Order: sequence, then C-alpha cells, then structure tokens
Amino acid sequence: MLRFRRSELFFSAYFLYMIGVAWFRPIAPEIRTLVVTLNLSLILWFFLFAWANKERGFVMLDHVRDFYPLPLILLAFREVGWMALPHTSRAFELYWVKWDRILLGDWGLRRAVESLGPVLPNILEFSYLLVYGIPVYLVAVFYHHRQRARLDDAYSILLFGTLTTYALYPLFPSEPPRTVFPTADLPMMSSLRLLNLWIVGGYGIHTSVFPSGHSAAAFSAAFAVMKLLPEKPWPGRILLILATLIAVATVYGRYHFAADTVAGLFMALLALAVTVGWRRR
Repeated sequence: MLRFRRSELFFSAYFLYMIGVAWFRPIAPEIRTLVVTLNLSLILWFFLFAWANKERGFVMLDHVRDFYPLPLILLAFREVGWMALPHTSRAFELYWVKWDRILLGDWGLRRAVESLGPVLPNILEFSYLLVYGIPVYLVAVFYHHRQRARLDDAYSILLFGTLTTYALYPLFPSEPPRTVFPTADLPMMSSLRLLNLWIVGGYGIHTSVFPSGHSAAAFSAAFAVMKLLPEKPWPGRILLILATLIAVATVYGRYHFAADTVAGLFMALLALAVTVGWRRR
C-alpha cells in the first residue's frame, strides 16, 4: 500500500500545476521541457517514497522524508521564476504604492522605525535575512521536542501557505517597489541591507511580488508551531514575533508592497484554517 505524506501531496499538486502553467505559457521551449521533465521526475520520486515506507523496513528513508521538503521549497520558488515574462504595465504597482505612502509617510511608519537611528532598521533587515532559515527551524523544533509525528501536519500548513502563494505569482505580474520606484520612499542604508539586496538581486525572481512569499512562509510556520505544539508555547511565539518583524521589514525595506505582505498573512491564515479542517476530517 502506498503511504503518501500530505507534504508530498501538496508538492505533487503544485508541480502538476506548474506543468500546466509551463505548457500554456509562452516561455522558451527548453524551459518548458525542463519543468515538465523535472516535475514528473519529482512526482515519481514521491511514489517511491510512498512505497518505501517504514512498515517495509525503510526506517532511514522515513527520516529523509522529514527533510527533503526543505530544498523543494526553494526549488518551487525558483521554478515559478522560470515562468517570468516581460511586463511593462505598472498598473498593480501604481495602485499598491498609494497605500504604502500612506502607511510609511502619513501614518508615520518610517519615522517610527528610524526614531532610534539605525537600531530598528538593522533589526528589521536581520529579521528579513532570517526568513530563509525558518523552515529549518520548524523541523528542528519538532525534532527537539520529540514530536516527529506532528511534523507532516506542520509541513501541511507551511506548504499550503507558501506554495499557494507561489502558484498565484503568474496571475499578478509585478516587480518590487525598490526597483519600480528606485528613488522614492527609501529606507536607511546599512551593511545588512546591502547583504539582503545582494541576495534578492542575485536569487530573486521577476514573476511577481504578490502575495509576499516571505510573509506567507513566516506566518505559516509560526501558526503551524503554535497550533501543533501548544504545550511548548515559546517556539511558536518566537516565530510569530519574527514573522511580524519580517512583515514590517518587507514594507519598510521596499522589498514588497504593504498589499503583498497583508496578502501573505491572509494566505497563512487560510493555510491554517484549511489544513486544520483537513486534519480533523
């Protein structure tokens, strides 16, 4: 009997969706071939994992299944970047930036962040940098507290929020405010900001920024730990604080529009509601 984990089902649904996008999207033929071949191979790999479960004696492979979603999250992000098409319309960005300027200027978010000089801007930039380690932290928390049995449920929340966000990117072609409006609403410069700009400049994608993947992933992880590890409240609280700092950093640092960040939070809440309901059934 095949025993799939829900994380594998989420990835399979996402990779099949990306095959559909690649098939109908006017992208280079070699990219289309790569997406179809790679994604079908990964889905076949899930079938192998589902067959070689621990009941058949593959105990070590059972632990491998706890960790292989980590690089696949990065692959899912990069893959949607391969689907980027040239877009000259700035309709989304011009609409979203109006809310940012109200938030940053009229409501005083920038003044509040910079009220202590470089202290808070650096905290926000450091928090933004930590987002890449959040999935690893999530796995470590469940391993540390000897709750491996709950890890797949946690992955379900994280992956639903994150992969659904990535799946929406082809529908909202857009660029981040730091590139569309390079001289407006600029934050305080620092070494940490230069590092973050180097990372997003070299490894970011140009498909979309809506919803914010940073916000969706951070809040999804926080909600997963808080919901599934209630007897150990501090790991979830730490993640929730970090997710909030990341959300503020995305807007203040001009990595995302405020609309992106709010949409990312909504995707995380939706992930929590859907996966918890699925778990109860």
